[in-house]
Amino acid sequence: MRFSRLFVKTLRQAPAEADTVSHQLLLRAGMVQQVAAGVYAYLPLAWRVLRKIEQIIREEMDRAGGQELMMPGLQPVEIWEQSGRRDAFGKTLFTFTDRRDRRLCLGPTHEEVAAGLASRYVQSYRDLPLLLYHIQTKFRDEPRPRGGLLRVREFDMKDLYSFDVDEAGLDVSYKKMLQAYKNVYDRCGLPTVVVEADSGAIGGKESHEFMLIADSGEDEVFHCPACGYAANAEKAESVKPRLEAEEPASIEEVATPGIKTIEDLANFLGIPPSRTLKAVFYTADDQVVFVTIRGDFEVNETKLKNALKAHELRLASDAEVARAGLVAGYASPLGVHGIKTVGDDSIALGTNFVAGANKPDTHLRNVNYPRDFGVDILTDIALARVGDACPRCGERLQSIRGIEVGHVFKLGTFISERLGAYYLDKDGATRPIFMGSYGIGLGRLMAAAIEHSHDEQGIIWPLPIAPYHIYLCPLYTDDPEIERVAEDTYAQLEKAGFEVLFDDRRESPGVKFNDADLLGIPIRLTLSSRTLKQQSIELKWRSKKETELLPLSGLVETLKKLVGGSSEKANNRPQNRPRGLQSWQDCDIFYCKETYSEKWVKNPTFLLQGDGFSRMEA
Repeated sequence: MRFSRLFVKTLRQAPAEADTVSHQLLLRAGMVQQVAAGVYAYLPLAWRVLRKIEQIIREEMDRAGGQELMMPGLQPVEIWEQSGRRDAFGKTLFTFTDRRDRRLCLGPTHEEVAAGLASRYVQSYRDLPLLLYHIQTKFRDEPRPRGGLLRVREFDMKDLYSFDVDEAGLDVSYKKMLQAYKNVYDRCGLPTVVVEADSGAIGGKESHEFMLIADSGEDEVFHCPACGYAANAEKAESVKPRLEAEEPASIEEVATPGIKTIEDLANFLGIPPSRTLKAVFYTADDQVVFVTIRGDFEVNETKLKNALKAHELRLASDAEVARAGLVAGYASPLGVHGIKTVGDDSIALGTNFVAGANKPDTHLRNVNYPRDFGVDILTDIALARVGDACPRCGERLQSIRGIEVGHVFKLGTFISERLGAYYLDKDGATRPIFMGSYGIGLGRLMAAAIEHSHDEQGIIWPLPIAPYHIYLCPLYTDDPEIERVAEDTYAQLEKAGFEVLFDDRRESPGVKFNDADLLGIPIRLTLSSRTLKQQSIELKWRSKKETELLPLSGLVETLKKLVGGSSEKANNRPQNRPRGLQSWQDCDIFYCKETYSEKWVKNPTFLLQGDGFSRMEA
């Protein structure tokens, strides 16, 4: 492709509305254009990246035994009501009525449709297991689209659905998909880690996310360097410290004029926040909920929502709090009636707390659970914290930032039972099909790759998903020989099968080099009067500062070795496993994006520091 014909306009400055690195660079590189809030047009460079990601995904799904089909974007709302997920998705579901007053929705995911297909075509255990997938546009009416392609309302996704005879079969399909996903990210040149996750509106009893580690990631991942436990902040658990035991004392009132926050209260009374009880008010499905948690913890709203089995959860407004008869800043669970109450289990890990007195400017000392108050639900609803004890081994938890680039779910039978997806077992008995669901958002993966790999100049694409392999950059002068050699080199490279962006513009070297760095194409070949005198061309990898001269003679063969070798390392696991390892699952992979090389390590720490390698769970 000639740059002069490419449908692209690069920008020196990022638009003010771009709030993430990927959003800024995608706009500056002329790769996407916003059409509406959370709705984007993908321009030619971005579309090439997405097509490469799509093909890698397709090949790995096929290799795992998946069968590709295409399910419709339009779905009847009735199947969502039948599955019980209509309320769970709530306003996220785009709904409308057609001219015949039939209710339809734009599919945010396709579990219901897939289960419907299975109910028609799966008759006996001989038809199972089954893996069906498609790559198609999804629609979700996100309340706050943000981060460019990281949180949108229209996006392309690969979603695969597994169908098995029992839970053991589901485990096999689930592990097969975990491995297929690892292969996808390996081949894309993107190191990921697998973490436990909340199932959310999708449902099911177990789920995992694939996280691409990035400092700018919107998700916090808690992990244990000792045992390998890892979970996102929504799911992460920890062992909460128990306070030093004290004999329960009698309740006393204490005046606290103008003191409304836990921090101010602790400072005023000279006690640690852990000796206080925090009151937080929520509205769950339009009902006010009183939440009590120890003052040194914060509420995990996902855990709270799950505990309440609520479809919608938000902080209660001041008006809602007042109507419930609660005194903001001085509320206490003591004597609360007619309101749902939830307590974090931390309130049972200490005695003689300070809590509100349910009247202005007053608190109570020596409040104890369950002596002085009860709750309707007592469970873990706290956010995990760095330094807390690991729930598996007791070591201290650490955290890193990441971006979700894939999510897999064990659905079990709740959707198949409601949609009538049954089969006959060997004895002729009717059994529900066990389902799994597995999704990868293509645009999000592209944006995450940029968040993970960029510098001040622009994008640094991994070779397997770069829009082009080579940026051919002649620096034109009055010498016609430069143009002739540039045209000849372009023709040779294209004939040899390289994907080349030929910058044939009559622009200054600064403009061309800036655009080359911004677009992030892995290899830049620069032809100038200086290199021409030496019958050579300058090669620079986008990920490196150094340059080298390659002879024009035999250039194609040299590049095949360079690009082919890097591509092979990025796309395939090495054939020689470390001695003593029986399978890939016996070790962990550490991947270096700079050299496309891998290390294989048994029982490593979570991240291998200091030499550029990041863990890729095997």
